[in-house]
Amino acid sequence: MAASDLPTEVRRRYNFADSSEGLLMDTAVTPLPSEAPMSEPARILNTFIAPSKTFSDLQRNASWWGPFVLTVLLTFVFVGVMGRQIGFDQVSRNELAKSPRRVEQMEKLPADQRAQQMELSATITKYISYASPVFVLLGWLITAGVLMGAFNFGAGASVPFKTAFAIAAYGGLPWVIHALLSILSMLAGVDKEAFNIRNPVGTNPSYFMDPAGNKFILGLASAFDVFAIWCIVLMGIGFACNSRVKRSTAIVIVAAIFFVYKLIGAGMAALFS
Repeated sequence: MAASDLPTEVRRRYNFADSSEGLLMDTAVTPLPSEAPMSEPARILNTFIAPSKTFSDLQRNASWWGPFVLTVLLTFVFVGVMGRQIGFDQVSRNELAKSPRRVEQMEKLPADQRAQQMELSATITKYISYASPVFVLLGWLITAGVLMGAFNFGAGASVPFKTAFAIAAYGGLPWVIHALLSILSMLAGVDKEAFNIRNPVGTNPSYFMDPAGNKFILGLASAFDVFAIWCIVLMGIGFACNSRVKRSTAIVIVAAIFFVYKLIGAGMAALFS
């Protein structure tokens, strides 16, 4: 039976060639086209609607500049709106009010020195706020290192650092939405004296608690943030897509590390408050 006797569809599907001695399979089989690489805007969008696609694409190219550019832009908008709607002097006073010990120390100063200290504090707050993308990069760096160590040495994965760093960057994208909500809330008009730069939107229980209250309880309550949990899930998916670790296991690993971090942070805040 010659290949020409077969239906055209069959010959095309299996790439058979004619031969006088029967059926021969063409050795020059054309490989199936691989999935097209994703652009940075597509990666960012898919992080929210189809995260597996984004994190799987990191195996092709573990770039992270897309989330960083978006973070820088939103940071500048957030800080600009905060400076206009709240004022850096008011933000500094609100931060000071969280610590009764600092308030007591400030009240002991002469009026002119107190004014100088508050002016200096407002200036520092302004410049640190605008420089916060640098701290975001540092946060991604630490997060990537810790998670890479946990997965590679604790779960038998082999995720490169550059991939872990990209997972941290894309996994943190929900905070962009958090920043947008914060901007909208400030534009809508919030109580300036109640504004908390570290917790500007009510997405966790600590937002509704007294900021001058028990620091340990406040720190633990802030861990149960909608956006923090969202980021945990995304990073778990990211490591699962780039290793053989099950998705549920990966999410549990990321969550455990996050809550240990928050527990330590709450303890430190209570110790030095």
